[in-house]
Amino acid sequence: MLQFGYVALTLLMIVIILFGYNHALKGANTPTDIRKKYLSRAWIGLFLWIAYTFAVAKSGILQTFDFPPRFPIFLIFPAFIFTGFFLFRYRNSDIIAAIPKSWLIYYQTFRIGIESLFIASVAAGALHPEVTFEGYNYDIVFAVTAPFVAYLVFNKKLLSEKVALAWNYLGLAVIASIIFLFITTIFFPSVWSSTEPLAPMNIVTFLFVLVPAFLMPSAVFMHILSIIQLSRKDIA
Repeated sequence: MLQFGYVALTLLMIVIILFGYNHALKGANTPTDIRKKYLSRAWIGLFLWIAYTFAVAKSGILQTFDFPPRFPIFLIFPAFIFTGFFLFRYRNSDIIAAIPKSWLIYYQTFRIGIESLFIASVAAGALHPEVTFEGYNYDIVFAVTAPFVAYLVFNKKLLSEKVALAWNYLGLAVIASIIFLFITTIFFPSVWSSTEPLAPMNIVTFLFVLVPAFLMPSAVFMHILSIIQLSRKDIA
């Protein structure tokens, strides 16, 4: 049941991403044939990335906490490199301008689901409590603010867009702190007064690796995309 939760959340976010991309393509008046081609590339790319994640996890190459740190190298770094390259290249795209600004903020609400899965994973012995709000991970508190910020800034217009911009930067800082928690509990347990990694080995198996391979990078992607969008002068 726990593993189903990780799969279900991943599939849901993929559907939302593709839906939002299709909406943006239409909003940018992309011709139908080109829109279909772009959508095909998007879902094929996402499928190949999930397939790659599955292959890497099943290969056993991640089944060690020795250096060099393998799951960041094989999963997190490539996702971040793609995010940086893609968003820098298309930062001035009309497609980005066509995305409703509130959607990128609302998207971050899915992190409530991640943190709920983390709590269930701790109960199942798959995670250490330090990486949930029982320890030092307060991401669920931040995620709860997403719908309020989106609603008050973009729907009711009671708050300035600068609030949403600052909120995005804060969100990136929160994610950075979570990465620090996971990296230290696994590779530098001495930070937590332990001589052994605080995470069981099954944390680097499929389906748990969907979090560092896709769910967490997607949150980073949307934060940076929102920052780019809010910083552009040509988007009303």
